[in-house]
Amino acid sequence: MQTNGSGPSFENGDTAAPLLVNLNGAASSASSNGSFVPEDVSRNPVTITLSQGDKDIIRLIGQHLKDLGLHQSVEQLMKESGCTLEHSAAAQFRTHVMEGKWQNAEEDLQEIRLLITSPQELLKMQFLLLEQKYLEYLEEGQLNEALHCLRHELTPLKYNSERVHSLSSFLMYTNKDELHKQANWEGKGLASRTKLMEQLQVFFPPSVMLPPKRMHNLLKQALEYQQQRCPYHNTKIPDSIESVSLLTDHTCSRLSFPCKTKQILTEHCDEVLYSCFSPNGCKLATGSKDGTLIIWEVVKETHKLKLAHTLDGHSSGVFFMSWSPDSKFIIACGPDDCADLWIWNTETGILKTKMTHSPEDSLTCAAWNVDGKRFVTGGIKGQFYRCHIDGGIIDSWEGVRVHSICTKSDGKTVLASDTHKRIRAYIFEEITDYNVIQEDHPIMSFVLSSNERYALLNVANQGVHMWDIKDKILVRKFQGITQGFYAIHACFGGVGENFIASGSEDNNVYIWHIKRERPLVVLQGHTRTVNCASWNPKVPSMLVTVSDDFTVRVWGPESNEDNVCSTAV
Repeated sequence: MQTNGSGPSFENGDTAAPLLVNLNGAASSASSNGSFVPEDVSRNPVTITLSQGDKDIIRLIGQHLKDLGLHQSVEQLMKESGCTLEHSAAAQFRTHVMEGKWQNAEEDLQEIRLLITSPQELLKMQFLLLEQKYLEYLEEGQLNEALHCLRHELTPLKYNSERVHSLSSFLMYTNKDELHKQANWEGKGLASRTKLMEQLQVFFPPSVMLPPKRMHNLLKQALEYQQQRCPYHNTKIPDSIESVSLLTDHTCSRLSFPCKTKQILTEHCDEVLYSCFSPNGCKLATGSKDGTLIIWEVVKETHKLKLAHTLDGHSSGVFFMSWSPDSKFIIACGPDDCADLWIWNTETGILKTKMTHSPEDSLTCAAWNVDGKRFVTGGIKGQFYRCHIDGGIIDSWEGVRVHSICTKSDGKTVLASDTHKRIRAYIFEEITDYNVIQEDHPIMSFVLSSNERYALLNVANQGVHMWDIKDKILVRKFQGITQGFYAIHACFGGVGENFIASGSEDNNVYIWHIKRERPLVVLQGHTRTVNCASWNPKVPSMLVTVSDDFTVRVWGPESNEDNVCSTAV
């Protein structure tokens, strides 16, 4: 048994002195009075056998200490452990590079060429070495030496001729600052040579020379892995590990997640059917059956909205909206029997265009082209137009009955879900189309992830499905929501779009992690069907939902311990 902080006790009450193991493999012990026994006292040393993992860790520690400038500590660590930080030839090469002894460094490179895995990598190392040498000659005004290096050393390598051409143009610069700027180079000295060495050492096998900042990169990877496994992680990953603690595992509290009602807006006097944030995250648009489209300004610090413009005159109601890429204009669409489409200037609140092509049209959805000057619109009656911002029709595609539209960043491809339970791609300029994905039930709405790799679908009687549209496979079916044939709109959101939110006919809002089928949280508060969820693209902790209960709810992080959202089980 043990007593308050003492070592293990024996039956006679004596306490054993703790064994102290040194890095060099020797063991020493503390005397009974707490002082250490001198190392020169005769004893049988305990030899420590280092595994390969132990040796790798010691090398990693040594590299990190060396980067900090603790060279004596590195030397002592290597001496005591019996390890070598890097191959002696590679170490000599590093020394010559850092000292700017280019002839020696070139000779070293020829000696250690067998340690390089491929001839192409060796060629690139030679080029980088000579490039630094050439630029330092230029900075020192040694034009003859620089010209000789360019003509007789760099050019014969026949490597990266475009860069060689750029290097030759630097001969005309006599001002050092201009040379640094044009060459994107820090100038002769420690900074540029350190950067050069970091570029060179990646070509060495790790057994010869560790990759640059290997321990730092391993720790950053570990942090990123922990963040990816954290279900509530919704803050930006730091650029460096210096801003976080490495002493404990990463974990996020639900208190920082958008599950507390920050604001309830009641300006609409009928069912609120759609909402969407502007691309810059500064505005929110909400559309209602009452015929109004309201533009709200986002107060990011408080996670609240402030009324900017009330845009009315939509006699059939506002069922869908689409922001222009520059966050200046917005398109408003009506229900299935609406042949009109409105384009508003959200900065002035002035109607720019009201498009009415034919009273037989059904224009229920729209999506802007990446240029912000054109858009595509359509509906379930078979109209499918590509239009100019002034409302003029550029092209039409007959017989395409669409529920929802998205455009891709290539400026050509339009994705549309149609009445055949599928999403097809259309290219108006080439008059070509092809199938992307096929569902077994009607696709009521869909959105694309910002990288355009994934499509998030609200499927009638099925709920929310996520497809990989590149590989054309169904990735995940998210559980929980109730959805019939109403148009409910889900969204990607949060940092890295790692979360998905959707309304539901059971009056709740469901949030999932993108890698989990079961809901992460269920938000309660609405009293009727929740038609749309919108995540602010610039404020990861801000979510907005709209409902048939006439309200707009703004959700943000909790400011206290009140449990305002229920974690899914």
